[in-house]
Amino acid sequence: MQSYDTLTEALTDLQKKGFTLDYNLKDDHLHCSKDDIMLRPADFDVVDVYRFEGMTDPGDESVLYAIEAKNGQHGTLVDAYGAYSEAISPEMAEKLRYTPKE
Repeated sequence: MQSYDTLTEALTDLQKKGFTLDYNLKDDHLHCSKDDIMLRPADFDVVDVYRFEGMTDPGDESVLYAIEAKNGQHGTLVDAYGAYSEAISPEMAEKLRYTPKE
């Protein structure tokens, strides 16, 4: 797995690799507002996950998900983790629990 020092560096590199859609986390789905795409947990896989800690504030922790939709589209999802993470459905929480493929 690639390693990145910053969230911006990771997003830039993933965009170069074709992860061009920008997803937002909703209660039970991912939504790309630009293209009005909605993905339920069964509609996508998490390809990679990158975690970042804030330089000055531990509360600035974020996680970046590389997402591959079942239709072949690729995008990213950025979310906080820890105390600031979104309240989501159990199905979505399970889907975002990433285990690297061996």
